[in-house]
Amino acid sequence: MKSAYELAMERLAKSDPSGSTPLTAEQKSRLGEIDRVYKGKLAEREIFLKKQLDEALAAQKFEDAEKIKQQLASERSRIEEDRDAEKERVRRGK
Repeated sequence: MKSAYELAMERLAKSDPSGSTPLTAEQKSRLGEIDRVYKGKLAEREIFLKKQLDEALAAQKFEDAEKIKQQLASERSRIEEDRDAEKERVRRGK
């Protein structure tokens, strides 16, 4: 007799058959490369913006500092979205 979890997993597999295909070694390698590239992009933007943030705080420009914090958050989100979209393309084989 199957557990409720096993039955749910079977239903899920039937509803999305492409989601259960195993990744090839090339796809795994490409996914790792995408992670490295986007981690580098994120680090580059964080370093640049944190330098600006430190300068704004040192000059007591609190409005500018708040804008920089918002920019940092939005760029982090954008980079993560771009990374996830590219990884999804690789998983789908495109």
